[in-house]
Amino acid sequence: MKSIIGIIPARYASSRFPGKPLAQIKGKSMLQRVYEQTVKANLLNEVIIATDDTRIAEHANTFGAKTVMTKAEHPSGTDRCFEAYQLNGKKFDYVINVQGDEPFLDPEQINSLAQVCNGEVEIATQMIKTTNHEVLFDKGEVKIVLNTNNEALYFSRSVIPAIKNQVESEWHKHFNYFRHVGMYAYRSDILEKITRLQQSELEKAESLEQLRWLENGYKIKCVETTFDSHCVDTPEDIEKVLRLMNIE
Repeated sequence: MKSIIGIIPARYASSRFPGKPLAQIKGKSMLQRVYEQTVKANLLNEVIIATDDTRIAEHANTFGAKTVMTKAEHPSGTDRCFEAYQLNGKKFDYVINVQGDEPFLDPEQINSLAQVCNGEVEIATQMIKTTNHEVLFDKGEVKIVLNTNNEALYFSRSVIPAIKNQVESEWHKHFNYFRHVGMYAYRSDILEKITRLQQSELEKAESLEQLRWLENGYKIKCVETTFDSHCVDTPEDIEKVLRLMNIE
């Protein structure tokens, strides 16, 4: 079994939701809920929080989490993960980037991603089948085109492929569409390499950093999951997520 560290990036600054990691949800902060779910994943050897703000670090200390202070100006959670991995000072075969804004993620969702970290896989992520027309055509939902090995050919906010001679509302009945669930596992040597890549044209067009990796020839293994943990992007999303997860 390969050694795996889970890293939870947690920024204080957010244009849509400043202080999001500290937002209270049913008596606990969002960050504490993410951390407590993450440490239940028994395939992780260690879990740390990567933050750029002392308020978050001090709060994390109250529930016993280990934190690493990173620079504020990272362009993505991937870059913050790599700096945190370096600063942590321990070597692991893989790094799993756990989304810090999914307070009700299931530990088995993390385990299922960890299971494919066999030393050969460079990057892995998750996907969930889409059987709803509205979700499929929502540009906020990223769709994945796969090869026969369930490796990503492309990620897009548009619906790919288009189904010829069928009305759009019926497309999901004629093809197995998958949308992206944004947790990543990186082989540690690959994580270092992808953080050195220049931003690509496809990435800028779709605003999806994983396209930079594909353009540069890296392979992304996609693992199907049935867990839909739902992320919180705005304060209003908290009530929506509680409703979707049937939590009272």
